[in-house]
Amino acid sequence: MAWRSSLSRSVKEIRFLFCQSSPASGPAREFVKNYGDIKTHNPALPILIRECSGVKPQLWARYDMGVERCVHLDGLTEAQIDKKLEELAKQGAHKAK
Repeated sequence: MAWRSSLSRSVKEIRFLFCQSSPASGPAREFVKNYGDIKTHNPALPILIRECSGVKPQLWARYDMGVERCVHLDGLTEAQIDKKLEELAKQGAHKAK
């Protein structure tokens, strides 16, 4: 997971949206327990965690120039969510070049 160390170089902000109680949001709720690890490697990166009743789990990444990308997390496992975050980070790295 070396890519986590360079996350703040390619992404300007990360947002997690999920429901506090729905089973579909369970893996996303579990994944945000990685907040400490991600924040340790990227102390200046804003990581927003938003809970809203009934919302489908989503992961948003904001890049330079206000460009945003969304990934729907419904039905994904924690490992798959981690992979999606890595993909968003790589997309941002390509935009920076």
